[in-house]
Formats: sequence, structure tokens, C-alpha cells
Amino acid sequence: MAEGVMFIDSFAPRAYDSLSDMEGLGGTESTIMHIALGLAPGLRVAVAQSQRETAETRDGVEFLPFPTDTTGFDTLIVINSWKLAVKLRKERPEARIAVWLHVFPGKHNRELGNALHQADVTVIPVSNSHGDWLRAFCPDQVPRIHPIYNPIPDDLAPDDTPRDPNLLLFASAPHKGLDQVIARFGKLLDRFPDLRLEIADPGYMEWPVPHEVEQGLVWLGTLRQDELFRHYRRALCLFMPQTTFAETFGLVIAEANAVGCPALLQTGLGANDEVACPGSALIDVTDIDAIATALQGWRDMGAECGANPAFRLSAVLDAWRDWLNQPDAAQG
Repeated sequence: MAEGVMFIDSFAPRAYDSLSDMEGLGGTESTIMHIALGLAPGLRVAVAQSQRETAETRDGVEFLPFPTDTTGFDTLIVINSWKLAVKLRKERPEARIAVWLHVFPGKHNRELGNALHQADVTVIPVSNSHGDWLRAFCPDQVPRIHPIYNPIPDDLAPDDTPRDPNLLLFASAPHKGLDQVIARFGKLLDRFPDLRLEIADPGYMEWPVPHEVEQGLVWLGTLRQDELFRHYRRALCLFMPQTTFAETFGLVIAEANAVGCPALLQTGLGANDEVACPGSALIDVTDIDAIATALQGWRDMGAECGANPAFRLSAVLDAWRDWLNQPDAAQG
């Protein structure tokens, strides 16, 4: 078992140390917080952040500026930066080191497979499909790959909130295909003239979205998590018919499904097929007829959606503990 675990977020857009103060941050930072807080009882846990200026301890977790002294922690988990993980291996040859990868590396990172393999660094992707993509991405040597899902709350479940048959919800950053989503929404208005599309933006990236459609758009801005969950409960579906951005996991999909809200998604894109519940629509989203058919089906019959137990926070924490309990040689 690890004696001390340090999560190193060298890309942190700002310092963070509380789940109640995540405005302007994304699912990666929220997931780091959930896992760090969940592992803290009985284990020394720290989160080092590049934008933090002072050290403090909250809820049993040490929040430290980075760079920092990593001694005292036998397990180092680097967020996204494989080059930093390789550098740390030179400084800490005895440590267990992993890259917790929340993104798809670009083509200029082809050497990561060889570098991580040679440095004995494990990669922790956030879904099985993400892990499969990484294996295919590495042309020569493949590092150890050990997928662990991102978590959703244990208590997230459907309730008796009535669904609005005319309400669609986009809940993600605008660079994740929002221009396509709005364009396809516009093509549906002739068939469903009362449709509305609510757009929630986590606010961590400014991204211009030129569009001609104005009818039915409702800009929600940045919402607290509890507010976003209320919108999931009211919407006919999570409406994300785009083909340009692949999710490594898709936290909003898992959250929406957990409260009974189906998702309309491009089949075969990123982790969509792995994460979406059976009641969601995984289709060719360039086919407007197929989109209209899915919406009408949910209007007529509703959807059978719920949480995947493997995505629950308690299950994900168990997966992390299992990995931390494994001897180094078995951590593939």
C-alpha cells in the first residue's frame, strides 16, 4: 500500500482546494478533488498545483505550491504531463510514478510511449476506450496502462421532476462542438418549433461560437453542480450531436444518465459508446431524421437511463485503492 500519494497538477488554471469553489474549472480538477478527499482518510495525500502560492491543509489533504519537495510521498501521480513524469523519474528513481491522463495526446507526442515505458511510468486513462486509443497511439513500446473511471456522486439518481418535452441541454465547454450542436438544433425547429436549447458553460475557456440560429437558445452561463443537476432532471435529453470533439470519459454524460436523462451522441466517438446508458441515442448525428426520431421516441415513451455502478465515487475510490495496493510489478 502506498504510504503517501501526491497528485501534481502542473496545468492548474488557478489554485483550488474545495469542491464548493470550482468556478471556472473543469471536470479534471473536480475529479482530482473527489479522489484526493476520498483517499485522505488513513493515507497521506497532497495536491500540488502550479498556480498555488501558499501551502495549507484542508479536509485531511495537503495543498502545496508546485514545484515542491516530493520526498515523503512514495507515489506521484502527474496530471496529463508525461514529460514531467519522465523528469520526476530521474529525481525519484525509487518512487511509483503514474500519469493520470484526461486528454488525447496530439501527434507531436508520439514519443510518449517509448519514454514512459523506459521510465517505468504507468498511464492511468479515464476509460477503457481511452486506454485502447493510447495502445494504438504508441507506435513502438507501450507503457503500462491501467484505466480508472472518473467518478459521479454515489447518491445521484432519478427523482419525480417532470421532463420538459421541448427542452434540450448542452452542458460542456463551447469548444466541444457547440457550433455543430446549434446548427443541428436549428434544423430541428421546422419539425419541433417549440424546442429550446439550454447551453451551460463551465467557463474555463473562452471560445467564440459563430452561429445564425437565435430562436430557442437559452444561455445559462456557468452553473454550480447542484444547479446543473436540476437542469439534467428537467431536460428531454443531453443534446450533444457533434463530431469534432472526442471525450476521454464524458462526465456530463454519466451524470445526466444517472438522473435518468438520456444523451444524444455521435456513435463511435471517443468514450461515448462506453459511457452512455442503454437508453441514450448513439447515432450518426449528421442524419437529422435520425435525431428527430430519437427525440420523438423520448417524447412518446421516455427513456430508461440510470447510473453505471462502476462510475460511482465509492467504486472509483475502490479502484484507486486496488491500484495503490498492488505491487509495482503488477500495476499494468
